[in-house]
This record gives sequence, C-alpha cells and structure tokens, in this order.
Amino acid sequence: MSEAVEKVSAVLDRMGAPRALAPRLVSALGPQPAAELDANPWLLLRLPGVTMDQADYCARKHLGDAARPDDPRRLGSMVGHAMRTAARRGHTAIEEKRLATVVGQLGINDPRTAIEAAVAAEEVALFESTDEPDDDFDFEEGGAPEVPDLPDPERFYAPHDVGHAEQRLGEQLLRLIGGSEPIMDPVTAAETLEAATSGGGFEISDTTREALLTATMRPVTVVHHGPGDQAETARALLCLAAIATESQVGIAVVAPTAQTAAAVNADLDQLLGSGEGGGQEGEPGDTASAGEAEPDAHHSPLRAVSLPAFLAAEPAPAGIVVLCESMSLGVARTADLVSSCTDDAHLVLLADPDQAPSATPGRVVTDVATSRTAHVAALADDAAPSPVSVLAGAVAEGGWPRVEAPGREVVQVPAASAEEAAHRVVQLVTDSIPRALGIDADQVQIVTAREDGPAGARALNTACKEKLNPGPGAHGGFDVGDRVVLTAEGTGYGPGDTGFLREVSEGAVIELTGGARVTVTDPSALRPGWAVSVAVAHGSRWPAVVAVFPPQVPVSRPQVYTALTRTTRHVSVVDATEGALETGVRETLAPDRTTRLALVLREG
Repeated sequence: MSEAVEKVSAVLDRMGAPRALAPRLVSALGPQPAAELDANPWLLLRLPGVTMDQADYCARKHLGDAARPDDPRRLGSMVGHAMRTAARRGHTAIEEKRLATVVGQLGINDPRTAIEAAVAAEEVALFESTDEPDDDFDFEEGGAPEVPDLPDPERFYAPHDVGHAEQRLGEQLLRLIGGSEPIMDPVTAAETLEAATSGGGFEISDTTREALLTATMRPVTVVHHGPGDQAETARALLCLAAIATESQVGIAVVAPTAQTAAAVNADLDQLLGSGEGGGQEGEPGDTASAGEAEPDAHHSPLRAVSLPAFLAAEPAPAGIVVLCESMSLGVARTADLVSSCTDDAHLVLLADPDQAPSATPGRVVTDVATSRTAHVAALADDAAPSPVSVLAGAVAEGGWPRVEAPGREVVQVPAASAEEAAHRVVQLVTDSIPRALGIDADQVQIVTAREDGPAGARALNTACKEKLNPGPGAHGGFDVGDRVVLTAEGTGYGPGDTGFLREVSEGAVIELTGGARVTVTDPSALRPGWAVSVAVAHGSRWPAVVAVFPPQVPVSRPQVYTALTRTTRHVSVVDATEGALETGVRETLAPDRTTRLALVLREG
C-alpha cells in the first residue's frame, strides 16, 4: 500500500469511513490528500456514491461540535457535489440563477453564500459571458448613432477541471480559426480531387466533393455523415491525403480508440483492394496520396491512429487533422486534441449527429456547428444502404422496423426475461455468430443498456469469462487471456480501449485491437471487457456487436442508434423490453445539456 493511501486510510479510520475509499480519494484530492481530508471531511463528497448524510456523519465524528450546518467547508463541498452531479449528466456549466435554485433545494438557506464558499475553496470556477447585440446601430436624425446598452454578463459556474477544459477548448479552436489559411486554391483542390479519384479507381458523390473543398478552404469544419458512410469516409480520407501530399502539409487521421483506428484502416485497405483490413496503427502525420498506392497493395499508405498515439507525437506534424467519431468526445479530450494541432492545421470533425452525446461533459460537435465560427458540410454515399444502415436510419427517424437482411447483417432476437436475454447473448457470442458468420468471438462486442441486473454488463462479463476464459482471477480478479476495457488515460491507451490481458509483470500488459501492446500499472484502470455499456462503447467500432436491451431500463433513440452503429458488419439485437424499445425510439430523445463552448467561440 502506498504511503499516501495509508495516511488517508488513517484519517478515514478517525472519521468512521471505510478504508476502501482511500485509493479513490488519493486520486480525487490534491498533492496532500490526507492533510486535505483531515482539514475538511466533507471532501468525501468528491467521490461518486457518497451521500450528504454520510459526509455529515463522518464530519461530526471527526470534528465534533465544530461540524456546523453553516460551516463554509460544508457549504462549498455541497455546491461542488451538485456541480459534479450535473457534470455526470453531461453539463459543463450551470447558469447562476439555476445553480442558486439547485443549491436552495439542498436545504441551504443562503445559496449565494454557499456558492461564494465553493468558489473560494476552488470547488467550482466562475465564468462570465456577454453576447453582444448582433443588430446594427440605429441612426437618429442628424446622423448620431444610438449605442445600445451592453447586456449584463451571464454568470456560469462549472467544476474547475471541466470549466477550464471547455474554456481551453474554445481558445484553442479560436487559435486554429484565426491562424490558418486555405491549404490550396479551389481550382487546384478540385483538380487534385479529380486526380485522386481517377488514380484510385473510385468515385465520390458531389456532396462529399463539396465537403472536401470546404475542409481544404476552412480551418475548422464539421462534416456530418450517416450510419452507412464508412466506405465514403474512406474515399474522402484518401482524397484529403492526396490534397495533403500535393500541398506538402501532411495529414493525421485520429480515432478515439485503437479499435476504431483499426476499423478505419480496414476500410482504407478494403478500398484499395487488399480485402484483408485490420491494419496496424501508423505514426501520426503519415502523408500519402491516393494515387500513390497500387490497387492490390496490402495496406493503404494512410493509417489512422488512436487519440493517445496522436497526443504522444505533440505537436502533430500535420496540416490536416481529421477526428473520426467526434460525437463521442467531451470537452476535455477534444481540448487535448486541438491543443496538439499546429497553428496552421485544418481540423475536420467527422460526426454522425444522430448518435448519443458524449459520456463525458460537453456537446462539442453541436456547439462548434452552431457557434457560427466554423463551417458545416456533409458526406453522402450514393450506394444502396446496408441492412444495418437501413435499421439505424429508421431509428434516427423514430421507427423500429423489421429489415430485410439476406446476409444476416441484422438479427433481432426477442427475449421474455433478463435471464433469457443473458442466455441468448452468451449463445450468440460463443456459438451462433462465429459459426454462422465466421466472425471470431474475440471480434464480437456485447453492448448493453445497463451495468447491473441479469442482462447487465457485470453479469454478462461473468458469464462470458466462465465460457471463454475460465480461471481463478489470479491477477487482481483477472487472468491472462481475459478481455478487458480500459477506463483511464495512460501511455498509448485511453478510456474505451479494449484488448486482452497477455501477461503480468511490472504491470498488466494489454494487447489492444490493432496489435499494439501497452502496460497498465494502475489496476483500477481495468474492467472486464466482453460486455460494456453503450456509453463506454461510444467512439469504438467492432466487426460484430450484440446489442442488449434488458427489461425495465429507460431506452432513448440516440442510445439505440449509437448501439446499432458500433458495428462494421453485423448486429444482433437482443430485446427483452416488451415493447419499451420501440416506445423509447419513438418518444425519448437525449436530454439537453448546458454548455459554454458556443459562447466562448462567439465571444472570441
């Protein structure tokens, strides 16, 4: 046990709190966690799951009569707790009047004093925004302008880390917007696109062509696409690579996770005729022209990389940076990406707008698109949609139809209970999909709508381990060969990466999708990975997905759409909702989020 954990454990003993909280508190608090907790026992509220009553009990035991309801330490921690709860729901900030209302509902008589205490304790940060009037000045008779009064600033509060990450993201985007020039003139760009498509032996739609020209001319572009546009996306990437080569600026294609980087590389390889796919990650900044590759080349010369690999190469030597699956990233990780771009880089955010918002705070793509500071374009594939795309497209419109799938790309599996759903899932992963479709169980990902319950991620992971890699859990609950998902950032890996535990020495050696091996020294960063929630799966793609919707779980349209679009080839939908899935798709949209990014961009 580390010295810091031991010291925090001693403080927890004195306040009657479980020692098991110590490692998480060491991560959540500052450089002197024991001293901070000893001085302010309400810092227990920094941990999700700790209630106000529990924190008050520990404070009374630790401080005695000094633990008063109006203690500024208590008030500030309560406000911080409310802000962190909002952040877990996706909000990056709360407007002052709304926060005062929320704080008042916690039983605090003077919300303003509590908010001030939270700011003083650096539990929250204050941000002010002023949207200046868009209307032109009116001129009175005689020509003197009537200057309108400036509006009072809007005051927003945010958790320190989230608020400053959003502010940094806005400032870094403004740096790109103000610093980049067109990569090449429109005529040359059009000629380069024509040479790339003819040399590569493929075509792109007129809509896609316009999107690529926009990305070449504009420093920041949001490019929307639909559920079946993977092939058109690969063609677009090769065209952008040709533009990067012709203009000698370089290109980096970035994916949130290693498995999505591998999926993008497989799309590129298939386009160029290898038909094998699954290439390894390349180096950030690889530059290639679509016309330089032979049609039967084993790999495309352009390689996508995971976000951790891109960040490791800071500053990225690329004049075009393309982020795939950008809907899945919140403000913090997007800020890291944009901060790593050089001043003259053009940023392209590939986004499917029907997906769920990110699991972490923010709505980056929406805010950038609506800020009026960036340009919005779209890809469009003229080819007939696949059965998965047909189903996902119907879900985006609020429908849940039966679809024709002669190649068994879509299979809908009804279940009468959660237990039956779990049985069907294990059968699909371990037998039906490998046998019928030739997709190995290692390439099948279970994506479920809940964590607990008989058909939740925990139970399904237990069942899959018993079937696919039984063992005693000799290494902190894991065995070599177990499938894992990573929940934290580290050297070469990030949240949502999946892989297999290959060995245990100085740390856990994980083989990620795509073949890269990383060493994880923090055991808390590992979770069983045969089954993950929709939120964890967001941003990744696998050859086959089993989407599980247990009974009595709220279902929303973006959630279902996101689960369906995690696959590149096949999806099995195990439905035990007794009609609630159809109702959720028809009626339930994603809840709104309060964010500041659009304001930051407009005011910059």
